[in-house]
Amino acid sequence: MYHEKKMSSSRRHHLKSLILSIGAKWIQQEKREVEVAKQNYLAETCSRPGLGGDQATLMETCRKLNALIEKVDEERYDLSVKVGKADKEIEDLKIKVIDLAGVKKPALKKVRMSADAMLKALLGSKHTVNMELRANLKQVKKEVKEEPAEAVGDWRKNIEDKADRKKMFESS
Repeated sequence: MYHEKKMSSSRRHHLKSLILSIGAKWIQQEKREVEVAKQNYLAETCSRPGLGGDQATLMETCRKLNALIEKVDEERYDLSVKVGKADKEIEDLKIKVIDLAGVKKPALKKVRMSADAMLKALLGSKHTVNMELRANLKQVKKEVKEEPAEAVGDWRKNIEDKADRKKMFESS
Protein backbone atom coordinates (compact mmCIF):
# COMPACT_ATOMS: atom_id res chain seq x y z
CA MET A 1 0.00 0.00 0.00
CA TYR A 2 1.37 3.40 -1.02
CA HIS A 3 1.64 6.05 1.71
CA GLU A 4 2.13 9.69 0.82
CA LYS A 5 4.84 11.41 2.77
CA LYS A 6 4.09 14.75 4.27
CA MET A 7 6.07 17.58 2.71
CA SER A 8 8.55 19.23 5.04
CA SER A 9 7.97 22.87 5.87
CA SER A 10 11.28 23.96 4.34
CA ARG A 11 10.42 22.19 1.05
CA ARG A 12 6.94 23.74 1.06
CA HIS A 13 8.44 27.19 1.73
CA HIS A 14 10.98 26.72 -1.09
CA LEU A 15 8.26 25.67 -3.59
CA LYS A 16 6.03 28.55 -2.54
CA SER A 17 8.84 31.08 -3.08
CA LEU A 18 9.60 29.54 -6.52
CA ILE A 19 5.93 29.84 -7.54
CA LEU A 20 5.80 33.44 -6.36
CA SER A 21 8.99 34.37 -8.26
CA ILE A 22 7.65 32.75 -11.46
CA GLY A 23 4.34 34.61 -11.02
CA ALA A 24 6.21 37.92 -10.54
CA LYS A 25 8.19 37.29 -13.77
CA TRP A 26 4.95 36.58 -15.66
CA ILE A 27 3.39 39.80 -14.37
CA GLN A 28 6.46 41.83 -15.44
CA GLN A 29 6.42 40.21 -18.90
CA GLU A 30 2.67 40.89 -19.26
CA LYS A 31 3.22 44.56 -18.37
CA ARG A 32 5.95 44.84 -21.01
CA GLU A 33 3.72 43.18 -23.64
CA VAL A 34 0.85 45.57 -22.83
CA GLU A 35 3.19 48.56 -23.11
CA VAL A 36 4.55 47.36 -26.49
CA ALA A 37 1.01 46.74 -27.78
CA LYS A 38 0.00 50.23 -26.64
CA GLN A 39 2.97 51.83 -28.41
CA ASN A 40 2.24 49.88 -31.61
CA TYR A 41 -1.44 50.91 -31.54
CA LEU A 42 -0.58 54.57 -30.98
CA ALA A 43 2.02 54.53 -33.79
CA GLU A 44 -0.49 52.89 -36.13
CA THR A 45 -3.52 55.01 -35.22
CA CYS A 46 -2.08 58.38 -34.22
CA SER A 47 0.83 59.50 -36.35
CA ARG A 48 2.82 62.50 -35.22
CA PRO A 49 1.29 65.68 -36.64
CA GLY A 50 3.52 67.90 -38.73
CA LEU A 51 3.71 71.20 -36.86
CA GLY A 52 5.53 73.09 -39.60
CA GLY A 53 3.93 75.22 -42.29
CA ASP A 54 1.53 78.10 -42.48
CA GLN A 55 -1.73 78.70 -40.62
CA ALA A 56 -3.88 76.78 -43.12
CA THR A 57 -1.76 73.64 -42.65
CA LEU A 58 -2.00 73.95 -38.86
CA MET A 59 -5.79 74.41 -39.08
CA GLU A 60 -6.08 71.26 -41.21
CA THR A 61 -3.94 69.35 -38.69
CA CYS A 62 -6.23 70.55 -35.86
CA ARG A 63 -9.31 69.38 -37.80
CA LYS A 64 -7.75 65.92 -38.31
CA LEU A 65 -6.85 65.68 -34.63
CA ASN A 66 -10.37 66.75 -33.64
CA ALA A 67 -11.88 64.08 -35.93
CA LEU A 68 -9.60 61.45 -34.38
CA ILE A 69 -10.60 62.56 -30.87
CA GLU A 70 -14.30 62.28 -31.75
CA LYS A 71 -13.79 58.81 -33.25
CA VAL A 72 -11.91 57.59 -30.17
CA ASP A 73 -14.55 59.13 -27.89
CA GLU A 74 -17.33 57.28 -29.78
CA GLU A 75 -15.43 54.00 -29.43
CA ARG A 76 -14.87 54.66 -25.72
CA TYR A 77 -18.61 55.34 -25.23
CA ASP A 78 -19.61 52.19 -27.15
CA LEU A 79 -17.20 50.09 -25.10
CA SER A 80 -18.41 51.58 -21.80
CA VAL A 81 -22.04 50.76 -22.75
CA LYS A 82 -20.98 47.22 -23.68
CA VAL A 83 -19.16 46.81 -20.35
CA GLY A 84 -22.20 48.16 -18.47
CA LYS A 85 -24.47 45.62 -20.16
CA ALA A 86 -22.03 42.80 -19.39
CA ASP A 87 -21.83 43.89 -15.73
CA LYS A 88 -25.63 43.93 -15.49
CA GLU A 89 -25.82 40.47 -17.04
CA ILE A 90 -23.20 39.18 -14.60
CA GLU A 91 -25.19 40.56 -11.66
CA ASP A 92 -28.39 38.94 -12.96
CA LEU A 93 -26.62 35.61 -13.38
CA LYS A 94 -25.17 35.85 -9.86
CA ILE A 95 -28.67 36.42 -8.50
CA LYS A 96 -29.96 33.43 -10.51
CA VAL A 97 -27.18 31.24 -9.12
CA ILE A 98 -28.04 32.28 -5.59
CA ASP A 99 -31.74 31.62 -6.24
CA LEU A 100 -31.01 28.21 -7.76
CA ALA A 101 -28.72 27.24 -4.90
CA GLY A 102 -31.49 28.19 -2.50
CA VAL A 103 -31.23 29.68 0.90
CA LYS A 104 -30.19 27.05 3.38
CA LYS A 105 -32.45 27.17 6.37
CA PRO A 106 -30.83 26.53 9.72
CA ALA A 107 -32.02 23.52 11.64
CA LEU A 108 -34.62 24.61 14.16
CA LYS A 109 -34.27 23.59 17.77
CA LYS A 110 -37.14 21.92 19.52
CA VAL A 111 -38.43 24.06 22.33
CA ARG A 112 -40.89 22.76 24.86
CA MET A 113 -43.25 25.61 25.57
CA SER A 114 -46.90 25.76 26.44
CA ALA A 115 -49.35 27.61 24.21
CA ASP A 116 -49.78 30.28 26.91
CA ALA A 117 -46.01 30.82 27.09
CA MET A 118 -45.82 31.11 23.29
CA LEU A 119 -48.59 33.71 23.18
CA LYS A 120 -46.94 35.65 25.99
CA ALA A 121 -43.62 35.58 24.08
CA LEU A 122 -45.30 36.74 20.87
CA LEU A 123 -47.78 39.26 22.25
CA GLY A 124 -45.92 40.40 25.34
CA SER A 125 -48.02 41.99 28.08
CA LYS A 126 -51.11 42.13 25.82
CA HIS A 127 -51.63 38.40 26.31
CA THR A 128 -54.83 37.76 28.27
CA VAL A 129 -56.23 34.76 26.37
CA ASN A 130 -56.49 31.60 28.40
CA MET A 131 -55.55 28.61 26.30
CA GLU A 132 -57.34 26.14 28.58
CA LEU A 133 -59.85 25.25 25.88
CA ARG A 134 -61.99 22.91 27.95
CA ALA A 135 -62.85 25.72 30.33
CA ASN A 136 -64.41 27.73 27.48
CA LEU A 137 -66.61 24.90 26.20
CA LYS A 138 -70.25 24.95 27.23
CA GLN A 139 -71.87 21.83 28.63
CA VAL A 140 -74.06 19.92 26.21
CA LYS A 141 -76.47 17.26 27.36
CA LYS A 142 -76.15 14.14 25.30
CA GLU A 143 -79.46 12.95 23.93
CA VAL A 144 -79.78 9.23 23.41
CA LYS A 145 -82.24 8.23 20.70
CA GLU A 146 -84.14 5.16 21.56
CA GLU A 147 -85.05 3.16 18.51
CA PRO A 148 -88.50 1.62 18.49
CA ALA A 149 -88.54 -2.07 19.29
CA GLU A 150 -90.61 -2.96 16.25
CA ALA A 151 -87.87 -1.72 13.92
CA VAL A 152 -85.77 -4.66 15.01
CA GLY A 153 -88.46 -7.15 14.25
CA ASP A 154 -88.47 -10.52 12.67
CA TRP A 155 -86.36 -10.59 9.51
CA ARG A 156 -88.68 -13.00 7.77
CA LYS A 157 -91.55 -10.53 7.89
CA ASN A 158 -89.32 -7.92 6.27
CA ILE A 159 -88.51 -10.30 3.40
CA GLU A 160 -92.20 -11.10 2.87
CA ASP A 161 -93.00 -7.37 2.58
CA LYS A 162 -90.33 -6.95 -0.06
CA ALA A 163 -91.59 -9.98 -1.98
CA ASP A 164 -95.07 -8.37 -2.10
CA ARG A 165 -93.53 -5.18 -3.53
CA LYS A 166 -91.67 -7.19 -6.13
CA LYS A 167 -94.89 -8.84 -7.28
CA MET A 168 -96.55 -5.43 -7.47
CA PHE A 169 -93.88 -4.13 -9.90
CA GLU A 170 -93.83 -7.31 -11.98
CA SER A 171 -97.61 -7.30 -12.59
CA SER A 172 -97.57 -3.82 -14.09
